[in-house]
Amino acid sequence: MHESQGHFPVRTNWTREEIQYIFNQPLLSLIFQAAQAHRAYHDPSEVQMSTLLSVKTGGCPEDCSYCPQAARYHTDVKGTPLLNVQEIVESALKAKEAGSSRFCMGAAWREVKDNVHFDRMIDAVKQVNAMGMEVCCTLGMLNKEQALRLKEAGLHSYNHNLDTSPEYYDKVIQTRTYQDRLDTLEHVREAGLNVCCGGIVGMGESDADRVGLLHTLATLPEHPQSVPVNALVAVKGTPLEKQEKLPFWEMLKTIATARIVMPASMVRLSAGRTELSAAEQALCFMAGANSIFTGDKLLTTPNPDFNEDATMLQLFGLKPRPAFKDQNQEAPMANA
Repeated sequence: MHESQGHFPVRTNWTREEIQYIFNQPLLSLIFQAAQAHRAYHDPSEVQMSTLLSVKTGGCPEDCSYCPQAARYHTDVKGTPLLNVQEIVESALKAKEAGSSRFCMGAAWREVKDNVHFDRMIDAVKQVNAMGMEVCCTLGMLNKEQALRLKEAGLHSYNHNLDTSPEYYDKVIQTRTYQDRLDTLEHVREAGLNVCCGGIVGMGESDADRVGLLHTLATLPEHPQSVPVNALVAVKGTPLEKQEKLPFWEMLKTIATARIVMPASMVRLSAGRTELSAAEQALCFMAGANSIFTGDKLLTTPNPDFNEDATMLQLFGLKPRPAFKDQNQEAPMANA
């Protein structure tokens, strides 16, 4: 074990009070501590580049207050049927050529159903996996058998976010419970898939709710291998369209605290990145974010384009992380 890892153990028995204490530290102390935790487990010069493709857009029966893909809200999102495998593979190829090592496919489904559409996703997973990319899906709730099928097809990770704290959750979503989400995560873990699970800040929740989300994630039976931190993108037509923008510092504190309490996980700077300046993104990388989505869209919300990101990463001296790195190396990086 690397000597500095002892200061930042991977543990799943955090108390809310401990996490609240970390979160409430003076900001510069928090960032410094997070940077140390980051260097204990990761190469600080690497950032994982992921691309997210919406393979089936809109028409979702859920009522998630932030989401323009919910059928019940009147937004500018045009519903589209599930893409065919060829279209998906072509997108994955473009993403790989642009430097992405992970390809994520999102479908606006409430849950996975055993039908021809799921068969098509299985085929797409097989083909993208054969390209040497880490494949991730986010398809809604799924049972253990479906998770095993995805694993057998070569799926690397499954994304299913908790969104917010258990206490604030029903202010945002009524059509499925927090427990439904935890059950899906259990099925994913049991199938031996990597878990990608995080949440959204800026939905009107309190600091205590942000801590509550991190506490739930950090006390799962094992930490999610990837933790996306999204900033709400308020979309016209959704119940949260008039939500005031969260101050950047709250996002930064959430990222830094996530890095300290889940030191070995990838922390992904996700939705809302177009709103951040290069300097703000630099602070996020300093505080332990080591994964971004790249490409012009995140499902249906805007995202910086490849060239913009390439220029920024070059400026910061950051390079793309290779695919499957966690399987390919025995020991974590020494201190950089």
